[in-house]
Amino acid sequence: MSSKSAAVVNYAEAKGSVEIQEIPIPEIGEDDILLEVENVGVCGSDLHQWTSDHSWPVNYPVVLGHEFGGKIAALGSRVKGWSLGDRVVSETAAVIDAQNPMSRTGLYNLDPTRKGFGYGVNGAMTRFVKVPARCLHHVPDQLAFEEACLTEPCSVAYNAVVGNSRIKPGDRVLVIGPGTIGILCAAVASLCGAEVGIVGLEADRGRLEIAKNYGCDALIGDAAKDWAKKTDGLGADLIVDAAGVSATLKIAMDLVRPNGQITKVGWGPQPCNFSLDPLVQKNVRLQGSFSHNWPIWEKVISLMSSGKLDVKPIIGGVWPITEWKKAFELMHEGKVVKSVLKPV
Repeated sequence: MSSKSAAVVNYAEAKGSVEIQEIPIPEIGEDDILLEVENVGVCGSDLHQWTSDHSWPVNYPVVLGHEFGGKIAALGSRVKGWSLGDRVVSETAAVIDAQNPMSRTGLYNLDPTRKGFGYGVNGAMTRFVKVPARCLHHVPDQLAFEEACLTEPCSVAYNAVVGNSRIKPGDRVLVIGPGTIGILCAAVASLCGAEVGIVGLEADRGRLEIAKNYGCDALIGDAAKDWAKKTDGLGADLIVDAAGVSATLKIAMDLVRPNGQITKVGWGPQPCNFSLDPLVQKNVRLQGSFSHNWPIWEKVISLMSSGKLDVKPIIGGVWPITEWKKAFELMHEGKVVKSVLKPV
């Protein structure tokens, strides 16, 4: 086995500072496992680091990639319950403070000192990655790694729609933004029995067509207003803001019904520059949703393994990591919803 492997490295803050580098196989600690990566998904956050318009601190240089699965290649001396060759996916919370009050209540995803793969520590866009054993989840044999590596964005969507939103069968749910997270939020809302619309721009027609696979109404621009207010003129019960700009919150405030909810899962670093008074006037709940934790992953893996949550429609292709730039560009241009990479 070679002592080095190719990796997609974000080496500096400047725009475009991503390249293939040869890196050594990481050394693992006594509570870690060495994971041989089978597949890794490209996330919007990977694109934001590539284009340098992100709003979170990055420890440069860093290997990108936090949506991944593979097989256990080595075990730390204190690791119990896992064996060589086990099929697993990994959560993203690579570094946490176990004594932090959030961690002690199981919400380690909200530990302020948390560091994730792909920005805080080296991620999985390479052949081998060091993973704390506490992050692992078993992947059933019937779930292919090309799909299993998307457990992470599915967990983001599940937490936003099920964990952090109040949703009932028959509710009308409008999702803003037909990216990976938006489409998956729409899919989860459909599983909950909601009537779901998803809205994008003219340039998003291709991705909106893919969203129809999940029983959603695909909407362009102003059509969202008619859809949201169709039943009684008051608006949608729940708006999920999964767009990467701050301005969409204004749209959400306009289209949510009185006493409804807006759940914001999309990052938008820009200042809002508009009044939040409609939240008060309508008695609306504004809820942020970030990341996920262990029980959410278990629920999502069960849904994916049973076929109830099928991610195949959003996968635009699988590329070797040496072709990372093509995979990134296709997602950045909106030509595919999700790119998946394969280590070499």
